Amino acid sequence: MPKAIIIGAGFGGIAASLRLRKKGYDVEIIDRCLSIGGRAQVYESKGFKFDAGPTVLTATFLFDELFRLFGKQIDDYITIKPLNPWYQFIFPDGRKFNYGGSIEDTLSEIEKFNPTDKVNYLNLLNESEKIYKVAFEDLSTEPFHSFKKMASVSHHLISLKSYRSVWSFISSHLKDPYLRQAFSIQPLLVGGNPFDTTSIYSLIHYLERKWGVHFALGGTGALLKAFEKLMLEEGIKITLNTSVQEIIIQNGMAKGIKTKDNIIMNADIIISNTDAAFLYKNLIKKKYQSISAKAKVKFARYSMGLFVLYFGTSKKFNHIEHHTIWFGKRYKDLLSDIFNHKILAEDFSLYLHRPTATDPSFAPDNCDSFYVLAPVPNLQASINWDKEGPKLRSRIIKALDETIMPGLARSIKVDFYKTPVDFHHDYCSVYGAGFSIAPLLSQSAWFRFHNKAEGIANLYLVGAGTHPGAGLPGVLCSAKVVDNLINPA
Repeated sequence: MPKAIIIGAGFGGIAASLRLRKKGYDVEIIDRCLSIGGRAQVYESKGFKFDAGPTVLTATFLFDELFRLFGKQIDDYITIKPLNPWYQFIFPDGRKFNYGGSIEDTLSEIEKFNPTDKVNYLNLLNESEKIYKVAFEDLSTEPFHSFKKMASVSHHLISLKSYRSVWSFISSHLKDPYLRQAFSIQPLLVGGNPFDTTSIYSLIHYLERKWGVHFALGGTGALLKAFEKLMLEEGIKITLNTSVQEIIIQNGMAKGIKTKDNIIMNADIIISNTDAAFLYKNLIKKKYQSISAKAKVKFARYSMGLFVLYFGTSKKFNHIEHHTIWFGKRYKDLLSDIFNHKILAEDFSLYLHRPTATDPSFAPDNCDSFYVLAPVPNLQASINWDKEGPKLRSRIIKALDETIMPGLARSIKVDFYKTPVDFHHDYCSVYGAGFSIAPLLSQSAWFRFHNKAEGIANLYLVGAGTHPGAGLPGVLCSAKVVDNLINPA
């Protein structure tokens, strides 16, 4: 069988490995970490378990597809539960908005803020569905390495007003300022500023409404174990704790890889699931790169960084939902500090994950496991994280203790955090960006890193920096794009 090597065992690489195995390739997936999952690692300390990677699961049919390729059912490997609410939004004045469940549930919550926005939300959802049907159903698995392809769909982008920002899209419908914030945060889940991100990402509203928001019992780590079992059953070789130093190019074709240990591995097809910018900066010699690839690396605008604080508590906070968005007093100005001015402000907004709300196995009895994520500037900012990390940790705990989690500070049994420096070091993320390049219109479709390497044959790309973009649905769809580009063995 022809050989395929996958560099990087994130969800995009996992999906690509399974799809190529189904096509009849001899597949080996290689990763520098000690377990598969890419950024979706699992940490354990003092009886507490913490998922490090994506925790919001939607469009779970994309997971199901990978098992069905081999005539198997995902339910035999993992239990995935729907959540309700999907998120609880908590605003600076203490008011709460539970988002999820039925449309009637959502309308009931909206009425508490602005009754006239009920019909406005229905109009928003209707327009989101139109965007979803074109951008997700029709285009998310289509390759865009040809500019002709881009030109052929430009009328769709114009008709959907993709030149608008997500904030502009939301504001054209909803009038309540807090509801505008709640319904515009989705780009932050894929690394974008709502005031800059193309309104194409407003499809997320309908995507969540259509497929719901879920959680895998045992966490993302358990989902990865299910995929690892499937991969091994189907004969995929998994090589961990191995870093790739270079992709070997001969006569314009990718022929293999060289590891940091100077081991040469030949292949007929290579798929990269590394950060796309890192790939071109570090693994491919410049003389083999096309002008367009070099330009994309040179002029790329990157997503924000992430400060992620993990902590376990000696008490349960039963009033905290599975997913909580805690808004600070500033919104647009805070995002401008993060994305534009590259300033680490004293204030913040937070995403709080409490898996023990659904799965008590994440903590000892009568305890809770959490992580809290704060968007911060990436490493293009001059921030000394050795100095600022402990300060930010203390500010976050103090803010939660004084608002929604009284008694938090004295109940913490274990805690640690990750900064953009860790993302850069552990995951080869350029500038420590949390989601590779930002989801701007000027970095979408043909303008994003191509799934078929630019100027190099037999090399393909999957993952957050490629079309269609970041987030689990995006990276899983990137593997479907590559699947459409590669012939059966």
